[in-house]
Amino acid sequence: MIQDSQVRQLKKLLSQGKSLKLAALKTGMDEKTARKYRGETRMPSEMREQHRWRTRLDPFEEVWEAVGKQLEEHPGLQAKTLFEWLQREHPGKFQEGQLRTFQRGIRRWRALHGPGREVYFSQVHEPGRLCASDFTEMGSLEVTIGGERFEHLVYHFVMTCSNWEWVMVCFSESFESLSAGLQGALRGLGGVPARHRTDRLSAAVNNLTERREFTARYRGLLAHYGLEAERIQARQAHENGDVESSHRHFREGVNQALLLRGSREFGSREE
Repeated sequence: MIQDSQVRQLKKLLSQGKSLKLAALKTGMDEKTARKYRGETRMPSEMREQHRWRTRLDPFEEVWEAVGKQLEEHPGLQAKTLFEWLQREHPGKFQEGQLRTFQRGIRRWRALHGPGREVYFSQVHEPGRLCASDFTEMGSLEVTIGGERFEHLVYHFVMTCSNWEWVMVCFSESFESLSAGLQGALRGLGGVPARHRTDRLSAAVNNLTERREFTARYRGLLAHYGLEAERIQARQAHENGDVESSHRHFREGVNQALLLRGSREFGSREE
């Protein structure tokens, strides 16, 4: 098979005044092939027809119908969630090394039947320097306990470099919830970063004053751990983007588990 590099070398030799026979010999072509490419403007790679058929059997052929039904009923299911489901449904049939093949198949399905994908932009952070925390509302998941809607929040702590996370169920954005959540996260982390960032939480920031100063209780909590406080600017939620993004992924992870569970009803809070 003639390569692009051979054709480029052939044209170079011909431009230097070498005969077609000598140029063909030096580039490893027969004279007839060299004559073909002498007047051709395209490279060999541009002239080859791309094949459209599979070169190997699809290991998921037997399960695509079931996977398609899951995606039709629950479009939010992710490829990895479905792959783990298949592994449970068919023990020993699918190995971890086949995940990427399955993900490509899911992408093909979504390209034909699903919504467009979100675009994410990565940020660079220094290890151990900054942590961020916030509260996220979980009522949209419509979890119920004994038939009653379970209205609750989650306090969410994130290390912005490593994306190490810690969460705690709570019921208000109070200073007590912030304090318990932050201290629990630091115990779980086993250390204290340099700075702690929040949005303009009323539990941490006195939003009634013109200067939007940190509250005395919040300053005292951070001083106890040697943390410096940061707050984002008003109406600039993207400045706390790491924890906001983690909120979305956390809620989606819980939702994925609930979709596979098949029910959002629980018998008790512990369950």
